[in-house]
Order: sequence, then structure tokens, then C-alpha cells
Amino acid sequence: MSIFREGILKTIRKYLIDRNEREYVRLHFKWSKDARYRVREDVRFLEYSVTVPDSRTFVGQFEEIFLKESYKFTSPTSEPVIIDCGANIGMSCLYFKRLWPQSRIIAFEPDLRLFGILGKNLSKNGINDVRLVNEAIWVENTAIKFSVEGADGGSVYGTEHLTDVKAVRLKDLLQSHESVDMLKIDIEGAEDLVVIDCGDDLRRVRNIFIEYHSWNGKDQKLGEILSVLEANGFRYRLESTVRANAPLIYRTDGSTIDMHVNVYGFRETSAGA
Repeated sequence: MSIFREGILKTIRKYLIDRNEREYVRLHFKWSKDARYRVREDVRFLEYSVTVPDSRTFVGQFEEIFLKESYKFTSPTSEPVIIDCGANIGMSCLYFKRLWPQSRIIAFEPDLRLFGILGKNLSKNGINDVRLVNEAIWVENTAIKFSVEGADGGSVYGTEHLTDVKAVRLKDLLQSHESVDMLKIDIEGAEDLVVIDCGDDLRRVRNIFIEYHSWNGKDQKLGEILSVLEANGFRYRLESTVRANAPLIYRTDGSTIDMHVNVYGFRETSAGA
């Protein structure tokens, strides 16, 4: 059997036996061509119904979170503590509650509009025990300028549609917990400063996800992030979400991201379970 034919049969087999695969195909064909930033009410997937501010972002979130299960982790307790930094419209919270119904989640989302959708999406799906915080994750407790993008690209480094938001120091939050089972950091460019600032307090964390952004023209900090993880006893895996042709000469303009890497950190005791 040729490799090509074997690949096709494998894809068909997966489609037939994997409910999430079939759902992703349905969502992709229905919503991937939708106009950007068009609010859609009552978008249904699996057993959920959600409000979606950007259909293409939503499809990508479903693929990453529910199909690939990028946030799946093991825990020694049925009530794991989860800190969700950058909860957006709640897809990650829905997944965490699906995985761990009794989990104790603190979810941060600085964009006021998305924060409202986050609360609405959790409530309409019967989830009322997540602590929702309309603040940004940062390196000090203060107020900062935040660029509102409308989907999942809001950032402290943006220059358009700026608004003032409250910010909380992640290091202080970690110190208020004896242990954290899952720390998700998806904060659009602020992750390097925040992770480095946390220092030894990351020893309180069992599993960590970091979405790392390298902005063209700015210093790259991935090495420092990995050094912090190593110093705190993590093993890690890296997954690039951007594939460039001729990567040694690939360049972007100064306003865009030239590298986008998902970092998965875990303890040896939780690996492979």
C-alpha cells in the first residue's frame, strides 16, 4: 500500500471514529470563511452553545483546545487548581471543566467586551463556579495600557484601540497558592517578562502552558523562559505554530510576529500519564 493511500485511509478512519475530528471538519467548513469580527450568537459545538466575536478565531481555538487537546494534563487530585491567564471567550475554561468538573479555576481576561462574553458563555453552559477576573496578568499590581483587538490578539504591546486596564502580578498570585496544577499563559507578548518575574515561585506549578510570541525587531526571550523552566525543575516540549519557507532568511516587517512557539512544561511524574 502506498504511503499516500495509507495516509488517506488513516484520515478517513480518524474522521469516522473521532467525534471531535468530525466536529472540527463541520466547524471549519461552516465558519472559516465568515467575515472577521462579526459577532455570532448561539454557535453550537459538541454539547455547548457559545457567543463568538470572531468565527475564524473560534475555529482555531476549537482545533487547538478540543481536537489537539493542547491543555490536557494529569492531576493527583479531582479538584485541581487552574490559573487561566488570557481566558478570552471561555473555550479553555469549557475544556478544563470538561476534563476536570470539580476544578477550581481563576480566569483572567483584560478585554472588557470579551470578558462579558466569557461570563455569558460559561453561564449559558451551566458553569458558575469559575472565578472571573477582568484584569491583565503583569509584573506588578498597577494599571496599564492595553490594546483591544476584538478577537484573541489584544496585547500590552499594541498601539491601537488602547484602553486602561487593571493588572495583577502573577508572582503574587502564585505565592497565594500552595500549589497550582495547571498554569496557562496566553497573554500576547507579555509572557516573557511575566515568566521571568515569577522566578522560583514556578516551583509551585505542576503543569504550565506558555504561548510565546517573538516580535520582529525586539529581543527574543525564549531562551530565558526555558532557563526559568529548567531552574524550576520542568521538562518541556516546544511546538512552533508558524512554518516559514527558507527560515534562515525569512523576515517580517517590524509590526508582526516572526516566531510563535507553544511551550509545554511538566513534571516527570505527570509526563505520559
